[in-house]
Amino acid sequence: AEADQDRLPDDLLLEVEVDSLDQLRQVLPAGADIVLLDNMSDQELHEAVQLRDQLSPETQLEASGGITLERLIGIAECGIDRISVGALTHSATALDIGLDWIQ
Repeated sequence: AEADQDRLPDDLLLEVEVDSLDQLRQVLPAGADIVLLDNMSDQELHEAVQLRDQLSPETQLEASGGITLERLIGIAECGIDRISVGALTHSATALDIGLDWIQ
């Protein structure tokens, strides 16, 4: 395993996804660069920031799943570093473009 680690790029980021605060407590001491917090309430996100600040202040937290544009301000006020908003693409309409190639 050490030989494999020697071949990893120095700028490689490790991101881990969790969907509970218990999982977050387990993951933070392991040293992930980013932890994706999936489908958490604003209260859970606030608690996640407190846990991160206690256990691994250098780890960035990203809120994802169930994020609506209406929740953005509340989530940002929790101290989350990153927010993934699927609502930006979920409601986008598709444009079907065809290209007929004639030789």
